[in-house]
Amino acid sequence: MPGALSLLDIGKKSLLANQAAIGVVGNNVSNANTEGYSRQKVRFEDGHYLNHKPGQLGTGANAAEVLRCFDEFIESQYNGKMSEQQRWDKLAENLKSVEMILNESGNSGINSAMTEFWKGWHTLSQSPDSNSARTALMGLASNLERAIKAADGSLARLQEQADDLIAKDVEAINGILVQIAEINTKINIDEETGKNNANGLRDKRAALVRQLAEKMDIRYIDHGRGNVTIMTTAGHTLVDRGEHFRLAFEGMQSIMDRKEGSTFEGSVQFTGSSSHEYTLEVVKGGRVGQGATFRVSIDGGVTWLTDALGGGFPVAGYNGRVTLPGGDVTVSFGGRGELVAGDRFQVLPKRTLFWYETSSSAVNITPQILPDGQDNDRRLTGGSLAGYFQFRDAGIGAYREKLDTLASSLVWEVNRIHSQGAGLGRFSEVTATYEASRSDSALGGREARLTYGERLSGGNLMAYLYSGAGEKAVSAVNLDFGGGQGFDPMRHTLKDVAAAFDAVDGLSASIVDGRLQIKADKGFEFAFGSDSTGLLAALGINTFFDGSDARTLAVNQVVRSNLALVNAGHVNGAGEMNSGDNATALALAELQRKNVSMHSVTEGNVWQPLGEYFSSLVAKAGSDSQSAKFNAQYHKALVSDLRARQDAVSGVNLDEEMTSLIRLQHAYTAAAKMITTADSMLQVLLGLRH
Repeated sequence: MPGALSLLDIGKKSLLANQAAIGVVGNNVSNANTEGYSRQKVRFEDGHYLNHKPGQLGTGANAAEVLRCFDEFIESQYNGKMSEQQRWDKLAENLKSVEMILNESGNSGINSAMTEFWKGWHTLSQSPDSNSARTALMGLASNLERAIKAADGSLARLQEQADDLIAKDVEAINGILVQIAEINTKINIDEETGKNNANGLRDKRAALVRQLAEKMDIRYIDHGRGNVTIMTTAGHTLVDRGEHFRLAFEGMQSIMDRKEGSTFEGSVQFTGSSSHEYTLEVVKGGRVGQGATFRVSIDGGVTWLTDALGGGFPVAGYNGRVTLPGGDVTVSFGGRGELVAGDRFQVLPKRTLFWYETSSSAVNITPQILPDGQDNDRRLTGGSLAGYFQFRDAGIGAYREKLDTLASSLVWEVNRIHSQGAGLGRFSEVTATYEASRSDSALGGREARLTYGERLSGGNLMAYLYSGAGEKAVSAVNLDFGGGQGFDPMRHTLKDVAAAFDAVDGLSASIVDGRLQIKADKGFEFAFGSDSTGLLAALGINTFFDGSDARTLAVNQVVRSNLALVNAGHVNGAGEMNSGDNATALALAELQRKNVSMHSVTEGNVWQPLGEYFSSLVAKAGSDSQSAKFNAQYHKALVSDLRARQDAVSGVNLDEEMTSLIRLQHAYTAAAKMITTADSMLQVLLGLRH
């Protein structure tokens, strides 16, 4: 029943409610500069009503709950754009180092060293009998060797640094996931919907989620009362309520996925490293070493690779191991049982990111750029992790692959010409620099594993035999592989080549540790002439360079120690080696402008001069850097806009808080006045007794 007492109760409720609201305003003001704090406000709730004439009368208001001002929709957008911004920012930041390594300003870059190298051959062509020109050329060749090796070494160190950064991020992510799961549990315990909100814990969780979004792309689902699920955008659960899962950055390994009906019990062993992931799929089933074949993909099976020989790769044991396209990774199979078509093996010759649902169920979520330039949306695609992985694999990995292609082609093209030339001296003995793993396998086939075996072709090879100091050859021999036949790379083995040389009067040939060795009989010397097969260059005989990639490129030690073996001329039709002959030096100088064939897994076949190919590498690195900078700036603008929109909702505005404080002070004063008024009314009523 309304009266002085009900008025007193209304005043008390108003006093307490406004006092609570003033306390919340004070807390907002105190935390105005606290990072991650969301503005809070009190939700007032009116009391029940009493039916009475002249109508329903209220019983005042209560402070029902303290609400957190926060827009979940904006926050979701913010985290998504932050993941993108961090990805491009980390990529752009690291690509600056690549631009410095490949910087061609001044006269210290690879292109400059290559240009000087070609000039050195031109200078030698003008004075083919000059030792000083040969000495200068050797210095220029060494400069080119050092420049390419230095660039590759610097890029390799950047990859190692990227691995370190990834490992730190993964460790931080696992710590964040544990904290979020713990906070979820606490919120679930503390919160009572509509009455008690764990606003402080929710702020802490939101801050942790932001940190997580900076490192990886995520989706966030709030089921209420701390029941939050966080997943990668690809759908891998990271936190589910109070449970958390983990990531692991692990070393090189292989993973098997057998089809139904496969009885194979074993694994794939591999050596070497690469920026690619390889998927091996059995095409023709069977046992190891008994006719089974597989195909290779670097994009999880979207497209399939072939090498220069085409067709499938043999499933073989260690002695028949296969070198995979695009790197120095060799694989062999070990085990028993029958493989069936469709059996798959993942070969991961680099450190890889895994998501673990249980201690044994690992899923590869390493960010991956597919050949069409798109992200693999079944993996991570955002955050600093994606930026570091893109830098390590699609960035540095691609640059090193191009640098290896350049070095390999440089070695082959120079050696192809040089091996058919002649210098100021002849050979009494020579040992090949390239090894064939199997001397009884066709040199152009996979089993021989000759570095440049796929570049061999059928044809003829000329050798010349000299007696003592004689200037003319005593015999000119077209190497005979039986019945007057020339060399066939898919038929003839290293043993066949040794036998062909051994059959030449005045020469003996043998195989030492997989390398061909040729010796002249006492009193004789020999030289080489035209070679349409490529055998001399492929075996590493009478060559200028050694090695096959940026890491192993080197001037042939035999040539370095004996400058007379730097070939400027050639053996003419009369079997003479003239000191004034400059045919080979001119041909090598012309190589600067000559289109040559180059092949890489990423680019396929390319036909252009070596210098232009390197320029395309520099241009790609610059283009990648500019693209990353643009995307980083673009997403930074989006992030700033979304942050401003969220701050407009959750940020503390001191002017607004002062306005609220004044309003609440007045309400508090009015409530106090109401109590004193009710007290006066009671005093009047009590005075009626007297």
